[in-house]
Amino acid sequence: MKIRSVASNNRKNEFSIVTRSGVEYSFPYSKLEPRPSTDDRIEKVFVDKELGNEAFTYVLESGKEGCVHIEQVLEYNEDPKYLADLLTYKLSLEAQKLMESSELSRRQVAKRLKTSVPQLYRLLDPANTRKSMKQLVALLHILNCDVDLVVKKRAAA
Repeated sequence: MKIRSVASNNRKNEFSIVTRSGVEYSFPYSKLEPRPSTDDRIEKVFVDKELGNEAFTYVLESGKEGCVHIEQVLEYNEDPKYLADLLTYKLSLEAQKLMESSELSRRQVAKRLKTSVPQLYRLLDPANTRKSMKQLVALLHILNCDVDLVVKKRAAA
């Protein structure tokens, strides 16, 4: 996800980030390292082209600078699509680890999943977010792993 613009708001002590799709997010100064203070304010903030417009850099009056990636912003704002992709990523990593230690060959696993070996490779690829939880749970089951779903209410903010 690319960042279109970023602005600092010293009154609210947060950044305002707008993505290329037009969605606006906020990100508090309290999550920054180095952290701005009344003695060391933010002098400049810009979308960092060297980081592929996927991050922004800020410079403090002292000359210290820091960088915030869009993933940090999405995680802080609990973006539903990002959190779903993160869960898929984590399950894919677990499936990869289990696949490496499994006595089953990739061909055997693909056959049990009733799919092709190339499709199995796509299923194991953590960068591929276009897969279903159903596929991942089936794969983990074949690899002799139980997946438990825990739903819990978050504490009030």
